[in-house]
Amino acid sequence: MKFWKRRKLRSPVRTSNARKSERKSDADARTATKEHFARFIATRVGVEAFVEPATHVTSATMVLIANTGEWTRRKVPSLEEGWKLARQLEIPVYDVNQVGYPARMREWNSKKREQWRKNQDQV
Repeated sequence: MKFWKRRKLRSPVRTSNARKSERKSDADARTATKEHFARFIATRVGVEAFVEPATHVTSATMVLIANTGEWTRRKVPSLEEGWKLARQLEIPVYDVNQVGYPARMREWNSKKREQWRKNQDQV
């Protein structure tokens, strides 16, 4: 029991500079996510957003899915932030728990999986 008490006392103390750098890195991450999504939208047709709630394993995420089924996923701070970001990007947004994933995404994943297997067999 004493080990845990000693361990707690030795934990690093966070300074205000550390908090500022964390805030800056959060802002950088949000900017990078928004830029990634904007590039994805600009280079594909018919992109829709699907907001995924946090689970015990992952935080909240947003998936963008194009008409072809190609998709990309990034972490978002919260469901509300995900909805807000999709509206800023001016694309349709859905709650994945309400509507599910579109079939085109599953079809695209199946095609890519088959291509990957063929490439592995050739090597």
